[in-house]
This record gives sequence, structure tokens and C-alpha cells, in this order.
Amino acid sequence: PMLPKDGERVTLKADRVQHWLANGALPTDRVARFLDAAGLTKRDARNNPEKALPGKKAQERIKAAAAAAEAAAAKAAKEAEEAAAAAAAPAEEAASE
Repeated sequence: PMLPKDGERVTLKADRVQHWLANGALPTDRVARFLDAAGLTKRDARNNPEKALPGKKAQERIKAAAAAAEAAAAKAAKEAEEAAAAAAAPAEEAASE
């Protein structure tokens, strides 16, 4: 058995590869990886933004955390309003006397 990074695992005939590429052959992704590793062609990185998205459960956890943070912020704002109202009430009573 050979290791995946072993240089002798795949033998490429560079002149034949160049010939077929010049005639319009399109290598598969796996072959393009081999050719890129050998320096025969340049393989562009693939872009799959959907694969990078979090899974369903992770998205649910994110939504739940956002809802909890929003509820905590609303509660803190309500408490701040009540504290401000309580502080303003004694000041009004002292001013009226």
C-alpha cells in the first residue's frame, strides 16, 4: 500500500497530458487535482457557499440565542425605564414641597 502523498502513487506522462489538454480534453476534479500537484495545470478552487452554511440545528441554536439576547435587552431597557421613573418621582415630590 502507498501513502496518499507518495510521489509514485500516480504516474503521469506529461507530454500526453499536454497533448490531450491541447485537444480540448477537460479533466475531472480528481484528475485536475493530480495535474495541479504535478504542476501541469492550474486548478481553480471551487466555490460552494451553501456547503459553508451552518446546519439546521446550528441555525436553530443561533435563532434561539438571538431571541434570548433580544428578550434580555428588552427586559434591561424596561428595568432602566422603571428605575428612571422611580428616581424622577421623588424629585418631583421634593420640588412640589
